[in-house]
Amino acid sequence: MSLSTHVLNAATGRPAAGLLVRLTAQDITLAEHRTDHDGRITGLPTPEAGVHRLIFETGDISPFYPRVCIDFTIADPQQHHHVPLLVSPYSYSTYRGS
Repeated sequence: MSLSTHVLNAATGRPAAGLLVRLTAQDITLAEHRTDHDGRITGLPTPEAGVHRLIFETGDISPFYPRVCIDFTIADPQQHHHVPLLVSPYSYSTYRGS
């Protein structure tokens, strides 16, 4: 029913506010937003079933990773999907959130 993300700067322990994030599917941009003061985006469109990509422009946080792309599959568009990102200058991680 919805898609959201949350970005944390693991080096500072603070939310990554103002980070540009794009949602794409099959190389078509579906949405483009910036994270709020708490590092969150909640207003992403509900994607249909299939493979999607979130592209995080992380160059202000990481000199090594100018952007992070996370591909994920929506199997059931009726469920909420949360795709968080933890990023630091030389590493990043993600998981399926709730």
